[in-house]
Amino acid sequence: MLARRPRDPLQALRRRGQELKQQVDSLVTESQLTGALEPSKRREIYQRCIQLKQAVDENKNALQKLNKADEAAPVGNYEQRKEEEHSLLEKLACQLQELAVGISRKDTLKVEAHSDKEEDDMTEDDEDEETEETGGEEEESEGDEEGKQEQASRKQAETVTYIALGDFAAQQAGDLTFKKGDILHIIEKKPDGWWLAKDAEGAEGLIPRTYLEPYNKEDNLESSEDSEEGGEEDGEEDVEVMDETADGAQVKQRTDSHWSAVRKAISEINTVDVLATMGAIPTGFRPSTLSQLLDEAGIHFRGSYFLKPEITTSQLAFRDLMWDAKAGTIMSRPSRVSSILTLWSCKMIPLPGTSIQVLSRHIRLCLFDGSKVLSNIHTVRAVWQPKKPKTWTFSPQVTGILPCLLDGDCFIRSNSSTPDLGILFELGISYIRNSTGERGELSCGWVFLKLFDASGVPIPAKTYELFLNGGTPYEKGVEVDPSVSRRAQGSVFRQMISIRRQPQLLVKLRSLNRRSRAMLSLLPETMVGSMCSAHLLIFYRQILGDVFLRDRTSLQSADLISHPVLATFPVLLEQPDVMDALRSSWAEKESTLKRSEKRDRELLKAEFLLVYHDCVLPLLHSTLLPPFRWAEEETEAARWKAIADFLRQSRENEGSLKALLSPDGVHKPFDLSEQTYDFLGAIRKNSG
Repeated sequence: MLARRPRDPLQALRRRGQELKQQVDSLVTESQLTGALEPSKRREIYQRCIQLKQAVDENKNALQKLNKADEAAPVGNYEQRKEEEHSLLEKLACQLQELAVGISRKDTLKVEAHSDKEEDDMTEDDEDEETEETGGEEEESEGDEEGKQEQASRKQAETVTYIALGDFAAQQAGDLTFKKGDILHIIEKKPDGWWLAKDAEGAEGLIPRTYLEPYNKEDNLESSEDSEEGGEEDGEEDVEVMDETADGAQVKQRTDSHWSAVRKAISEINTVDVLATMGAIPTGFRPSTLSQLLDEAGIHFRGSYFLKPEITTSQLAFRDLMWDAKAGTIMSRPSRVSSILTLWSCKMIPLPGTSIQVLSRHIRLCLFDGSKVLSNIHTVRAVWQPKKPKTWTFSPQVTGILPCLLDGDCFIRSNSSTPDLGILFELGISYIRNSTGERGELSCGWVFLKLFDASGVPIPAKTYELFLNGGTPYEKGVEVDPSVSRRAQGSVFRQMISIRRQPQLLVKLRSLNRRSRAMLSLLPETMVGSMCSAHLLIFYRQILGDVFLRDRTSLQSADLISHPVLATFPVLLEQPDVMDALRSSWAEKESTLKRSEKRDRELLKAEFLLVYHDCVLPLLHSTLLPPFRWAEEETEAARWKAIADFLRQSRENEGSLKALLSPDGVHKPFDLSEQTYDFLGAIRKNSG
């Protein structure tokens, strides 16, 4: 039996709206105490927030479908009442959005209690012992010149001799430069891992102890005889020569920005070694290789770079942007790899010690061939719960109020022909040392998933449990935490227990249906990104095709193009919170369109341009929006508040024009780059 339709649907929705308002007000009041509540209580409030948001959305959708003809009796001021109810629901949705994001951030960025008392006590004890020893020697030798000479000679005799394992160039004043094979005399062993040393010429300076090995004169004589025959080869070796790739192939010498960033990550092992010696991190942790690439290689591993149109080797045509005259839009571009990857969870990830504060847990992933990165580096932030601190989770599908930074659904596109093509995953944490305030990013393990088997057949679409490796992708045989060795001895049961304790990543490769395949084919041939923002990238690509291929008066012209959307959209890939603002604003606009309007491609692009001008451009040039900084809680919170306030004002004023003209709104000075698209500077050459 069908449910009877209410006689007064608008009145019923208004009553439901008042009930939701009371629940939201109660939840907001209760959430003001989230800082003092237990994590379980905060999670309960977060779940209620999500449920209320769904109820508000359902009420809003029902309101939009409501017509005056649905009423059993005439209703005065029908449209006005409907609009008032819609405004109320929008306000409730905005409140819930701000509340959920705030609670989610508290859980995501919650750090462990920290104390460096033990480290400081150890340092103080060492200093006291040295003071006592030195004081005793001074008392014995007081007033005796011969005693002082004996003390100096005794100190010289205690100096330990080491041999350098690799080349080291001084990074700042006070460092000592040395070459592989140099004999170094250690004068003082400092607890931070930088030792005071003297070389054969008498020069003194600080050196990282990870480059050293105790010197045995007899063993060195034997090894020097063997090295005379192949001296040239040995002389050319440096830190990375013997490193191996993710699939076992040796790495060739490289001099590009990619490899220099990798070498820098490897050279910074001394800092990590200090933390490992203190017990702050497992010995398999390393400086993040992919983070170094993002920092050191400029834009060449960022999504904004791979979003640029690519030109052919002849530089006479676009390689991945062509016009389909029949369809009236850009042409679909199938690629060798086009799939969707879902990040599920990470298990048994070792915990860092209490001397460092974790600011972010995340995964960086990219296309990889075992020796070099072939795409942009995409980052997904993980969420963890205090009850299960070794388990990281991801949102399998981001909708509504959740940030795209948490989206575990990623699209993978590549047209590379290399047989070793795969996906490199690097688990990382951004941290700050409690004692020094030093910031950094560590790799908690990595794994390489090849996308093709030995015969060139794509791997099946299924769920994969991937065991993590320690070290960097250019090291082999390093375990994340040697205390939980994968090579367990004993019974089968013991080995099974050991396997269950191994750090692992759970991912799922999904096969494409017709709709998702058609959508991904409009994206660049090589790119990794978030599925929740893929439709926005497609709008950008379509507008790019209109401007470049359809509307340009001459295809040989390379003049500046006046188009603020094309000029600024790639920036959004480096500012995910502004991308979320655009995604939210477009979803609201799209919900007001009729079904026939949603099928009109030209109308959709026109509406998208209006939403972009109304939402993104004012935010990008507002002085109220602090510069984006990764894993800085205060900065992220300030940006979220500024964006939420702007969107709320835009809804209340039916657009951003009033906010733009308001004397309270201060914007950055106008720059021509905001308006013009540099045709030659915005394209990328064929990478082969």
